[in-house]
Amino acid sequence: MSVFTTVMPDQLSAWLRNYSIGVPTALEGILSGIENTNYFVTTTHGRFVLTLFEKLTRKELPFYLNLMAHLSSHGLPCPKPIANLQNELLGELSGKPAAIVTCLEGHPVTEPAPVHCARVGEVLAEMHLAGRTYPGHLDNLRGAGWWSACAPEIYPFLKPEDAELLKSEIRFQAEHNREGLPCGVVHADLFRDNVLYDGDRVGGLIDFYFACVDCFVYDVAITVNDWCVNADARLDHVRAEALLKAYMSVRPFTDQEHAAWPRMLRAGALRFWVSRLHDFHLPRPGELTHKHDPERFRRILFNHRAGGP
Repeated sequence: MSVFTTVMPDQLSAWLRNYSIGVPTALEGILSGIENTNYFVTTTHGRFVLTLFEKLTRKELPFYLNLMAHLSSHGLPCPKPIANLQNELLGELSGKPAAIVTCLEGHPVTEPAPVHCARVGEVLAEMHLAGRTYPGHLDNLRGAGWWSACAPEIYPFLKPEDAELLKSEIRFQAEHNREGLPCGVVHADLFRDNVLYDGDRVGGLIDFYFACVDCFVYDVAITVNDWCVNADARLDHVRAEALLKAYMSVRPFTDQEHAAWPRMLRAGALRFWVSRLHDFHLPRPGELTHKHDPERFRRILFNHRAGGP
């Protein structure tokens, strides 16, 4: 994707008069991402990221904006929302809720080495610990209830064997509750394109708009499914070990988390297979569009199931 809503330079100039971040000099649509409209905005004071929210509501958005402010105050490398002249983090632009945040240094790493995975594991654990004092609460909007409701719309597009795989995995996950697993604020989408490396250090964690309250181990599994899986959709055990070792050096797994790990890997693959199938077969209109291939997460899920339980 991802410019569903077009912003013209004169609209931006008028909107930014309500902020203290200078006069805009450049506006550039951002292709990556699948949910919101994003632009790089350069002003006479610096570079920022403008987001227009396409699905999330005004009631839900304070959770994300205040979370980024909270984590930033704890030293985590995440975007800091900019307040307008009314001291509000959320505004409105082109008829959509909108926010502008600081632009962090660095670039995504597309071919991560074990050292990159270790750094991500470490900062993810630090985010989980820092989030424990965040007072906001938002249930996972892409959790079991969502994928169960979404699947019937997708089945007509699937081959029979893939439809059966999807039904079987949804049944499996429903048979296993998550009682006893430590929960808190999670990122829930910490893929490679949402981590910026500045040299050898993590310069930024971005795109918190799937963040929610859920199980920490599920968040780790989502991260491993992207950072530590090879082109053949199988786990790279060296990278996975590096990420998990670094994570657990900051926040060790409980016995329940160790036991749930294989199931969480499957749940993380299921969540993104469903969302990518939905976006692929039932796309929304947009000026710039970028679809992720759902096949990768079907294969990841298939391989996790083959490894049991």
